[in-house]
Amino acid sequence: MSFAGSTLVDWAVFAQARSDLGAGFVRILGYFREDGVKSVVAIEQAMRTSSAAAIVIPAHTLKGEARQFGAEPLATLAESIEELARGCVERQDTCEEALELVVQLRPLFFETLGLLEREANPLVPRRPVPGGFGRKI
Repeated sequence: MSFAGSTLVDWAVFAQARSDLGAGFVRILGYFREDGVKSVVAIEQAMRTSSAAAIVIPAHTLKGEARQFGAEPLATLAESIEELARGCVERQDTCEEALELVVQLRPLFFETLGLLEREANPLVPRRPVPGGFGRKI
């Protein structure tokens, strides 16, 4: 699964979340950072101990929180890991087949988080909208 050249964040969803959450947006994004780091660590630890059951909840949590901010590639990867883990639990099998996906999780999470935090930072200058008031197209 390669996300090179793709969009890691759906900015329309991000903007809607920012609007919906209002003044609590930055705080909720901080919770996403904290929960996301914990989820990634828990998934990696579960892979090391071959515990498919221990993968399910953190992958599910990461999937939902990523979707809230428009981080669809991250949500899709977490969902794939979750589904593989659930299948392994049902079959009472280890989850080695998820290893390749789990290896991709950490870098994708931190790259996505960097984009989200950069966009949420009020001190970062924004690009002017082409054709905005008083601007030529």
